[in-house]
Amino acid sequence: MSRQLVRDAKERFRLFLSECGRRARVLRDRLRRQPDRIGPSSRFVLGFRYGYGEREARGLKLLKQWLSPEQFAQYDAKSYFEVTGCHSGKRYRISRGTSMNVHELDGAGRPSVGWCFAPEGYLVAGDVMLVQKIALETDERGALAVANKFFVSTTGRRIMPLQSR
Repeated sequence: MSRQLVRDAKERFRLFLSECGRRARVLRDRLRRQPDRIGPSSRFVLGFRYGYGEREARGLKLLKQWLSPEQFAQYDAKSYFEVTGCHSGKRYRISRGTSMNVHELDGAGRPSVGWCFAPEGYLVAGDVMLVQKIALETDERGALAVANKFFVSTTGRRIMPLQSR
């Protein structure tokens, strides 16, 4: 008797999980079809959603206006561009994103250390990358003084923070 109850409960639970998965897939597909959707980290900011796609486009347009021809070609082809620090002369790669997207390059051009710094506020990726570019090219020491440093694995994935400020 009790074994039959356990079997029935397991079956009902399996059906419940199956239905939850189906509903999650339907919701995911519906959200993917929305042209003006936003990232999960921004969805709780009041008034942030409306016009997000337009702001993202304007931010990228402004960034591309500030990039040199070489940086523009690099960003267009690979979704990142490289800048040279004004004080040390080190090379940094800025990837598309708003955080943990700045990597210091070693002599062979491979990411060795990551730096996380961004302006305050809810800015789109293009605006954040522009701020990071200007900061490294005009005040590298000041930018790195407020940045959090993190290890970068040999596969390019972020591993863990080294320090927090």
